[in-house]
Amino acid sequence: MTMGSSSLRIQSLQTALDCIKIDKVQGRYATTITCGLRKPMRTRRPSDGVLSTEAIQAVQSLKLAARNPSKLHQVFDSKLSRLLKDDLLDAFAELQRQQHLELALKVFEFIRKEAWYEPDQSLYGDLMLMFGKKKLIIEVENLLCELIKEGLKPDTRIYTELIGAYLKVDMIEKAMKTYDMMKASGCVPDELTLTIMIRNFESAGHEKLVAIIKNDCVEYLDSPKKFLKEVARKYPRRLRLNLV
Repeated sequence: MTMGSSSLRIQSLQTALDCIKIDKVQGRYATTITCGLRKPMRTRRPSDGVLSTEAIQAVQSLKLAARNPSKLHQVFDSKLSRLLKDDLLDAFAELQRQQHLELALKVFEFIRKEAWYEPDQSLYGDLMLMFGKKKLIIEVENLLCELIKEGLKPDTRIYTELIGAYLKVDMIEKAMKTYDMMKASGCVPDELTLTIMIRNFESAGHEKLVAIIKNDCVEYLDSPKKFLKEVARKYPRRLRLNLV
């Protein structure tokens, strides 16, 4: 499946959740969320943060040719095809850093066709985070479906990116449904997942949902009181430490 702009249109927001084939979670949630998403979490190979000359030239050429399909095709043939694996991955990351998401997605399509490519959760997670920050939910869900089609099982980070994207656009029911799906799949919510949800729900004054998440802190964390104190210290607005 080509992941160009035309393929990012799906019938409804339910499609990606259906890919995981988890039963619908009962109940509805409605509120307004104000907190944003976190910064990217790099889980791929270590990097010194310095791009090679070849990677820099490839990024610059892609940006210059972005609005001309024929020139863009030439850049892929003349520049991208000659990059080593690490340089290609660096170019992909740099386009995301500069918020050129359409180009990053095209480079990701190119990467997936390389002989050395193996499905990688972290590459999908990076893109889901970037599209989520731009509130492009259909694109986030489409990436989830592609991840599953490649034989990957969503891990805690992937679920967290999806939850964060839903919270970014006030889709509370979707966020809670995804959270329940995460737990049902056997993935354990980590401190980042719980922090994002507590921050957003407290900011919106949705105390019942805060109570649910705090209750889960007791189940999933070794030191829930310490964790909640730290969250309250960093994000003091209306945060309370009651373990329900």
